Amino acid sequence: MKIPNKVRFINKKFTNRLMMKIAGKEHSPIVLIEHIGRQGGRVYRIPIMAAPHKEGFMFALTYRTGVDWYKNILASHTVKLTNKGISCELCDPETVDTRQGQDAFTFPKNQVFRAIDIRDFFFMKAKPVSSL
Repeated sequence: MKIPNKVRFINKKFTNRLMMKIAGKEHSPIVLIEHIGRQGGRVYRIPIMAAPHKEGFMFALTYRTGVDWYKNILASHTVKLTNKGISCELCDPETVDTRQGQDAFTFPKNQVFRAIDIRDFFFMKAKPVSSL
């Protein structure tokens, strides 16, 4: 099930503005991602649900694969993520199957994703830190 566009509009215009105040902070369940627009090169920052997974992060595409932020990440292959006050760069987005995506999230998020039938997930690995 895709979350309805009405909810998406409300989140984009109101909820996300509130979430930006806590996203990426030390005790926040929401991460902050920074990505580059694929057409104009503008930098966008949005709050989103992601889960640390293996050597990177798993992302839930709650509005399916047609959202701009996801298309921007696919075009650039990179994103800056801030989680619990720590920033890192991620690279190489990779689509994963539904079960693997749902299992990467802890309770209660994974149960909510199952209940509302969220099926689209992708993984990005942490970019290696270059040594000087």
